[in-house]
Amino acid sequence: MGPQTIFFIGKPGSGKGTQSALLAKQTGWPIVAAGEQFRAIAKEDSVLGRKVKSTIDAGILTPHWFPMYLYLKSLFAISEESSVIFDGFNRKVPEAELIIDSLNWIGRPFTVFHLKVTDDEVRRRLAIRKEVEGRVDDTAVDKRLEEYYAHTDGTITLFKNAGVLVDINGQQTPELIAADIRAHLKI
Repeated sequence: MGPQTIFFIGKPGSGKGTQSALLAKQTGWPIVAAGEQFRAIAKEDSVLGRKVKSTIDAGILTPHWFPMYLYLKSLFAISEESSVIFDGFNRKVPEAELIIDSLNWIGRPFTVFHLKVTDDEVRRRLAIRKEVEGRVDDTAVDKRLEEYYAHTDGTITLFKNAGVLVDINGQQTPELIAADIRAHLKI
């Protein structure tokens, strides 16, 4: 098995971050996380920092070119023998197109795991997260689901048509989801 390039896609609260972390722990592969990079930038006292912070606070996605700039910078820094997990760079159609084009261009195979959960499950999980972490109010949950249907649905179709999408039942326990992912990767 050659180097793996892994992406996760799914609704807010579908477990993308959890599965990235579990796969990284299992394999030792690094995670390149959009959210982490955004949050670090949002703490900066700069024009960009304030803009990113207000965008995150409003619960909306940044313009597609911004995560793509971070994605390309990270992609070209990875050695061709190394596997990598990208977390949160593939939510809008232009992002998906760029991911497909860039990875095909450099000849790097990739897999997009689609963690499928219902809207009700999203609401349940984000309500729990809100209690635990004190973040995400209900209107933000609706806004995030709206954004998902407006943007991410189309990216799922693109990845499916490119033959790189793998549907995973995201309603299971994190351990069972992780086992399904490892079974697909044969690791």
